[in-house]
Amino acid sequence: MNDASAPIPATSIQRILVIKLRHHGDMLLTTPVINTLKANYPQAQIDVLLYQETQDMLASNPAISRIFAIDRQWKKQGAKAHMGHEWRLIRQLQAQRYDLVVNLADQWRSALITRLTGARIRLGFAFPKRRGFLWQHCHTQLVSVEAHDALHTVEQNLSLLQPLGLTLSDTQVTMSYGEQDRQAGEALLQQHDVPHDYIVVQPTSRWFFKCWSEEKMAAVITALQADGRTVVITSGPDEKERKMVDNILAHCPKQGVVSLAGQLTLRQLAAIIDHARLFIGVDSVPMHMAAALKTPCIALFGPSKLTFWRPWQVIGQVIWAGDYGPLPDPDAVNTGTDERYLNLIPTDAVITAARSQLS
Repeated sequence: MNDASAPIPATSIQRILVIKLRHHGDMLLTTPVINTLKANYPQAQIDVLLYQETQDMLASNPAISRIFAIDRQWKKQGAKAHMGHEWRLIRQLQAQRYDLVVNLADQWRSALITRLTGARIRLGFAFPKRRGFLWQHCHTQLVSVEAHDALHTVEQNLSLLQPLGLTLSDTQVTMSYGEQDRQAGEALLQQHDVPHDYIVVQPTSRWFFKCWSEEKMAAVITALQADGRTVVITSGPDEKERKMVDNILAHCPKQGVVSLAGQLTLRQLAAIIDHARLFIGVDSVPMHMAAALKTPCIALFGPSKLTFWRPWQVIGQVIWAGDYGPLPDPDAVNTGTDERYLNLIPTDAVITAARSQLS
């Protein structure tokens, strides 16, 4: 029966697969599920299936035994090669003989892979867009999503474990990195003579509608420089992000600011954020990393769904543009727009919040 009301008996579960096929931030927010499974099945092998480009988010996580990755470039190699890759992946997963598959994804591919693993317990969400027989057939139990509108993404993910009747729950998001990542980050900071009480500022996102204006971010950095603080500014490797950082730097004094834009892997960035005095950033992966690492954080939010995507268990302050003026419905936003919705946020609000955290 595909009914989440009857708890699954507490049987011996030795091999578990967690599936999530989304973006970097989504992967980080699956870690409470992984942590909870590890707490309840400490001897179990826990594997993850994800998109290849998101591996950095989980690659150093000590609770994970093995990561299987789907390369979205497979489809560019032609139908025959693509199917060969997919079939080899399925054979690899079948060889693991999983007892439990936790399918957090909503794609048909994830459901079919879940079914083909042959696991005796296969959990999935009862998404309204997936009401047909095939989705049900791919899972042994489906969990309702009716309450999800009022839940953070972390809570939504954890709700899929309800049928297991687990006694322990670990709600902490975990961002892990290795010693090599720490050493690489530290070497870069030493190269630029960055003091130990530096501030990390991440002004960019892959979607520019989530960004503040360069002038406003520069004003905050300048105020912190005037306070004697050293700022390390970071971004992804994308040319547009690096250009945004250059524009910000053009409005700041040269002393007391160091750019590492585009120079860091995500795990190296995690190591640098972990040892920072403060993190300031927009709604982006590094913001979630800062919250997970318990680095004091000033997070700037615009028209994203705050209930779903606010930094989980953050130490610091979330500043929402909607408190300063009207924002569009998140579902109606054109993600390719040049509109800077965060510009409703006054610079003084961010400067005051930063100084409060630093005091």
